[in-house]
Amino acid sequence: MRSVDEHLADILATVRTLAPLELELERALGTTLAEDITSPVPLPPFDNSAMDGYAVRAADVETATEQDPVVLPVVDDVAAGDGAMYAVGPGMVARIMTGAPVPAGADAVVPVEWTDGGTASVTIRRPAPLGNAIRRSGEDVQAGDLVLPSGTMIGAAQLGIVAGVGRRRVLVRPRPRVVVLSTGAELVEPGLQLGAGQIWDSNSYTLTAAVRESGSDGYRAGVVADDAGQFLDQLDAQLLRADAVITSGGVSMGAYEPVKEALAPLGTVRFERVAMQPGMPQGFGVVGEDQVPIFALPGNPVSSYISFLLFVRPALRKMRGLPPEPGPTVTATTTAPIRSPQGKRSYLRAVLSGAVGGAATVTPVRGQGSHQLAALASANALVIVREHVTELPEGAIVEVIPL
Repeated sequence: MRSVDEHLADILATVRTLAPLELELERALGTTLAEDITSPVPLPPFDNSAMDGYAVRAADVETATEQDPVVLPVVDDVAAGDGAMYAVGPGMVARIMTGAPVPAGADAVVPVEWTDGGTASVTIRRPAPLGNAIRRSGEDVQAGDLVLPSGTMIGAAQLGIVAGVGRRRVLVRPRPRVVVLSTGAELVEPGLQLGAGQIWDSNSYTLTAAVRESGSDGYRAGVVADDAGQFLDQLDAQLLRADAVITSGGVSMGAYEPVKEALAPLGTVRFERVAMQPGMPQGFGVVGEDQVPIFALPGNPVSSYISFLLFVRPALRKMRGLPPEPGPTVTATTTAPIRSPQGKRSYLRAVLSGAVGGAATVTPVRGQGSHQLAALASANALVIVREHVTELPEGAIVEVIPL
């Protein structure tokens, strides 16, 4: 058997980072920048008011108090987006709205809450220190500043700054398009009646959702019966829209293993046993003229999901132009004894508590079988038990992958 680390290393050595393309901002969410983004102008581009109020000379209101307010004439109204030129002379104020340019001569803004809100003249009851409520030009970004480096994943805030520096299109590495196929004559679409010996397909839904959670675009292609020819026909049809393919089932050592039967003769996909539990049977390689990566995962629901976390998710990160790091781990204290087979790395479903602040504890859930999807759904963590460890007592310190 190969180790988990060896299998992952082979996968990461094979998958390629997707080529960059230019996208409109509306389509860039979740992609990875393939260029540095700099600002052509300072941000803000001009001094502007941070509040609704009155643009003043600070010296004119420095004596204002509740008992002895300062009353000054209002000479202008300045709205956000107003391109006219305004100025405030000594002993005068301009009413100003949030985001509006600060008039020449003004060096502070008095919030409207400190006044009577007058329009012809205003009564000011508090002094405004120099620069009060003024956003200075360039205080966020100077012209020419790097605002986002290449390799940054674009979330909502990153999309905002790209738009904020005036970019309409951006060069990115796109979200991988991942097609998910389930195989098995026993599988029935959810919502249909079960026949004798049949079960509802859950893997394709789980894996497609996991693809989307990981930041890629998942496409569920449905169920293929235990027929190698049908599988190849469906695979060929799906390769037209796929940057990667995930299959579940059909990779074990028994009869009626259509994925293995169809792909092994190609010579570009390897099937092997990986020293892990659950998820020992694994297949990986490339298919088609474009050498599309294909992940042939085991059919048991827990096995396929954990295989996705360990092998597919890091590969998709590399395809997106991100570091192909595994998920973060934490340490926790077990609340029950743990057993694990010799020579295999186990991933036990568990409930992690107290990981944020305080001492973390982890409790294995009941039902560790690779078919027990309900136990997986009730878990929020995986306890890692290394290959050389077969038993751990209650109170042992273990490495945990939060889900």
